Amino acid sequence: MTHTLADTRLAATGANARTAARAYWNPYLTGVLLGLVLLATYAVTGRGLGATGAFGAVAAWLAGLVSTENASTNIVLAKYWNDGAPLESWTLFLLIGAFVGALVSGIAGRRIQSSVERGPRVTDGQRLALAFIGGFVAAYGAKIAKGCTSGQALTGGSILNVGSLVFMLAVFASAYALAYLVRKEWL
Repeated sequence: MTHTLADTRLAATGANARTAARAYWNPYLTGVLLGLVLLATYAVTGRGLGATGAFGAVAAWLAGLVSTENASTNIVLAKYWNDGAPLESWTLFLLIGAFVGALVSGIAGRRIQSSVERGPRVTDGQRLALAFIGGFVAAYGAKIAKGCTSGQALTGGSILNVGSLVFMLAVFASAYALAYLVRKEWL
């Protein structure tokens, strides 16, 4: 099923108010709640939020299926090995919880549907290919930056880590610079 962003908005404001999407949460309230979650994470685990570690735990587990010795001694995978139980990493449960929370929020807000959001000049295939490429670049960048955007912005920013603050400035500057070049894809 093909939908553009305009089609999705039109469907949400259609005649059938019972099935229309609900309003989004207040972003300021949501920001405060996210800050409290970050504070609780520091209090309970001694470290902040970030999803990159979950993917490292899965990679260590997959490598361990092939060779336990190499997975436990590999300089990259060893920190995720968790004494032979990489899937017991709390960051993996964080990632699963984020997915489940988003699903529950989507169901409660009546926003669950099968669609590809895109601009009018882009096909579904192009949009999915660009999303995959963008996801790969973001994942690669997260690995070489030693943290994903949530880890860098939320955790690093909250403790005023200079590298994280420079990272976020670079993200916003890059986004503004690139927005002009890709705006035609969404308008």
